[in-house]
Amino acid sequence: MRAADGNTESMFTMSRLDDFVAANHPLRPIRQWLNDALTRMDPVFSRMYESDAKGGRPSIAPEKLIRALLLQVLYSIRCERMLMEQISYNMLFRWFVGLAMDDVVWDHSTFRKNRDRLMPHDVMVSLFNETVETARVRGHLPAEHFSVDGTLSQAWAGHKSFVPKANSDDDSPPNGGAGSHENWHGEKRSNDTHESSTDSRARLFRKSRGTGPMLCYMAYVLTDNRHGLVVNAQVTQANGTAERDTAAGMLADAAQFADTLVTVGADKNYDTADFVATCRAHGVTPHVAQNNGRADGSAIDARTTRWAGYAISRRKRKCIEQVFGWSKTFGRIRQAMFRGLQRVGQVFLLTHEACNLTRMRTLAAKAA
Repeated sequence: MRAADGNTESMFTMSRLDDFVAANHPLRPIRQWLNDALTRMDPVFSRMYESDAKGGRPSIAPEKLIRALLLQVLYSIRCERMLMEQISYNMLFRWFVGLAMDDVVWDHSTFRKNRDRLMPHDVMVSLFNETVETARVRGHLPAEHFSVDGTLSQAWAGHKSFVPKANSDDDSPPNGGAGSHENWHGEKRSNDTHESSTDSRARLFRKSRGTGPMLCYMAYVLTDNRHGLVVNAQVTQANGTAERDTAAGMLADAAQFADTLVTVGADKNYDTADFVATCRAHGVTPHVAQNNGRADGSAIDARTTRWAGYAISRRKRKCIEQVFGWSKTFGRIRQAMFRGLQRVGQVFLLTHEACNLTRMRTLAAKAA
């Protein structure tokens, strides 16, 4: 017998949000690890809001704010407006964030203002470090063998915004302002004489000889060779030496926590005498791909390449490309959706926080 197409809602319901989420849902372990990290960060949140103790309207709980931001990365939601819309009718999202069925979802502008409050207190840095520590406690992160690499994150600025810098004694906007449509083709432009009127921290940079320059930031990650987990992630302005300089600093931090020999795999771009010498000064063995096309020859010789570990590091280095592939496909680092170095860095850390939690969930499933 054909059923009637009717809909009669009950006045009351006894169901909980947890009842709608499968017991083996992939978000369950991620939410547990995230909640543990947020609990350990309670002193940071207390310092953030200690000035508001005398009164004022309640803000969005930072724990709920971070869970919502992580959902935005995990489900590739492009803006806060769409995120708030999804949370309003998606019971899985409400469960993950920690909202009840009847709770009112925040306005996207309110959410954005509360998100910006996280930056001055380096909340994303603390959260990332807590996740790395969780991976280390669970035995997923041996501090021995790493890989390092950098990539470009296209800035939220176009070529037409790259205009000559205004003189210090001139109050008029350069070239008629950001909305100017002057023909810049054939004009010699450089970061020394020009800057973006949209994002002044972005720099014009060319990835290789076969590609055109673009306004971008440089982003770097240091990954573990065994499981491909990100142990350090940073964003800087783009220039020719920033990639090696930042990598040297990340390796120095990693070497402090190692009790055994530390190795690092890298591509040919890192085959310079300065980078190799810096690595060895910090007790790190550079397993860098040899660039035999250099005029002064490769800085890596047979003293390094003759060992079997060198070939293993070269083979394991592909894990870092998988991290970039995930963060550019599911995350939002292919093109930054924010302006300014600090905001771009916040999104970059959050993206690799999500990448680590996803990878840890996979490792936990394999071990079960």
